[in-house]
Amino acid sequence: MEQGKEQPPIYPDVVTFGESMALLMPDSGKGIEYSPQLTTSFGGAESNVAIGLARLGHRVGWFGRLGKDPFGRMVLKKIRGEGVDVSRAVLASEAPTGLMLREAVSGKASVYYYRKNSAMSLMKPGDLEEDYIAGAKILHVTGITCALSESCKEAVIAAVRTAKRHGVKVCFDPNLRLKLWGIGEARETLLALAEEVDYFLPGLDELQLLYETEDFDEIVGKLSKLRAVTVLKGGDNETFLIEGGRVSSVPFVKAERVVDTIGAGDGFCAGFLSGILQGKSHLEAVELGSLLGSLVVQAPGDWEGLPTREEVDAVLQGSRHIER
Repeated sequence: MEQGKEQPPIYPDVVTFGESMALLMPDSGKGIEYSPQLTTSFGGAESNVAIGLARLGHRVGWFGRLGKDPFGRMVLKKIRGEGVDVSRAVLASEAPTGLMLREAVSGKASVYYYRKNSAMSLMKPGDLEEDYIAGAKILHVTGITCALSESCKEAVIAAVRTAKRHGVKVCFDPNLRLKLWGIGEARETLLALAEEVDYFLPGLDELQLLYETEDFDEIVGKLSKLRAVTVLKGGDNETFLIEGGRVSSVPFVKAERVVDTIGAGDGFCAGFLSGILQGKSHLEAVELGSLLGSLVVQAPGDWEGLPTREEVDAVLQGSRHIER
């Protein structure tokens, strides 16, 4: 390095932001009210994707607002420990870290959110760092952040437009959460964002609600009018790739066993974006996403089952056993 000459900063290839919450859950099959102990972890769609990409060897950054409390510090340390850049994340003293409780009783999973007035819900467009977004190749956002508050919604819209100004591709997973907002507001916001992005990753069940129809051909017709490359998840053992009016079908990669389906969509997204970053075709990227989704559901937890590059390569090379 030339002495005295300042080197330009190295930014992540993918930048994402959103709420990561502390997670409490029983370590047995008992319900929360009957369980003497709860284990701690964390989860959040955007940080799950970030961890997935980091384990695949990509440079990725996640930011958001966490409370300046034990939960916030725990979440930040664990995301950083996975190799994700968290230099733009904030520990805020004015509000707490979001919290979720999860239980599985008699095979039925239930989730309880405590995220109203959380630190992340106070995020606003002024909290964004333009250079950080502009330095990435891809910005990934979800509809969950839009649902947290009006200022969060404005921040997502501002981030997408910042990315577009600087030629950064935008990936958008609507992640419809009707526990957080009504379908009317969600429909207006999410469909408007779908018009602006480069990669759109909805589920079929989400689009049936957003487009107010269960007619598959009608849904595909609406998606074909978007400028985005759309990956439609949740078909009958297949995923659909829709680009330029063309529809391609990609079969699911079947899991050997299903332990926990939470986080499968985030794993799919991480695999898809990894394929894009590697210069694969959109069809190949969908295939990689499907593979990651199948691996994630074979382990418990939101992000714990996300595979490393070596584990993915072992599967692609035909190895039957993955040592975890």
